[in-house]
Amino acid sequence: MTAGSRTLPLSFIRREPIPPAPAPALVSGPLAWARANLFSSPGNAALTLLAVLIIALVVPPLLRFLVLDAVFTGENRDACRPEVVGRPVGACWAFIANKINYFVYGSYPIEERWRANVFFAMAAIGVGWLLWLDAPRRDLGALYFFVVFPLAAYALLAGLPLAGLPTVPTSLWGGMLVTIVVSIVGIVASLPLGILLALGRRSRLPVVRLVCVIFIEFWRGVPLITVLFMANVMLPLFLPGDISVDRLLRPLVGVALFSAAYMAEVVRGGLQAIPRGQTEGANSLGLTYWQGMRLVILPQALRIVIPGIVNSFIALFKDTTLVSIVGIFDFVRTIESARIDPNWAAPTVVTTGYAFAALFYFVFCFGMSRYALFVERRLAAGQKR
Repeated sequence: MTAGSRTLPLSFIRREPIPPAPAPALVSGPLAWARANLFSSPGNAALTLLAVLIIALVVPPLLRFLVLDAVFTGENRDACRPEVVGRPVGACWAFIANKINYFVYGSYPIEERWRANVFFAMAAIGVGWLLWLDAPRRDLGALYFFVVFPLAAYALLAGLPLAGLPTVPTSLWGGMLVTIVVSIVGIVASLPLGILLALGRRSRLPVVRLVCVIFIEFWRGVPLITVLFMANVMLPLFLPGDISVDRLLRPLVGVALFSAAYMAEVVRGGLQAIPRGQTEGANSLGLTYWQGMRLVILPQALRIVIPGIVNSFIALFKDTTLVSIVGIFDFVRTIESARIDPNWAAPTVVTTGYAFAALFYFVFCFGMSRYALFVERRLAAGQKR
């Protein structure tokens, strides 16, 4: 139909009903999640089926060894010997239960082990205070964990005769106690020292920048095992004959310096990711260099590199096993020492000891990893649009 030179649209009325549309695909629920994450493509589907096959092959034997055929009670090797109990024997958890105090405290005097328990409690309070994002006065928590706690822990564990605490030589420390001590010292020392090294490497002062670069590159270019040997064997050679360094203190210093060098590079990556406009904005507000770093730049940089920081902490926690090479009785060394006890000469004792060690390290490292993911999501919530 036309009106003059214009063409008028024709109206159309459907007389037949529209057939019903198919049900929409699931957008939520377990099936939708599996379709999106496990079977989104032929390659992902193949990898999913392969993972299921590996789980089916690995998990049942592990479950049978660790739980179903395991022995949980007993006083000696007879409890874990198949020819004695008359059935297949899996993990010998009775051995772990019998030696658990040695695994936790090493040769620390029994009557003084309450001091180690207080140390564990103080460490838990400090860690919990810092990790609880909504905790009151977290600034005091940082002061407690980085200043008060190290001093109090040293007085507790090593002894303070003036306070009635007899001296306990570090040669008697061992087990989880040493592992946690080395880890905490490395973490407490590496983070602030690493931040200072990162700032020094970006400094405009040539001498400060050169010193920091040499320090970082030297420690990052040497394996940790070499650092421990140098700290344990060579450090006393550079000191006067009447000065001796505690045998545990030597690897503690080496681990702290080694970890600080790696932490410096992680923090420097975060500083480089901050736009220059943030520094200019801090300057425009009249903030000094250190005020701008503390209030504007460092909070953003550290948020960016949370995965790298946590990865360094996890690597440090696992690397504490290397101190056993220089004669320190850490957790793994106590297991190696306990497994040769003739009273527990059973076929599965060795495997059980290392399975217990693997479980210990997995729990701590997995916990750190999951907490890092939680913090990332929490801090990233304000960045989403």
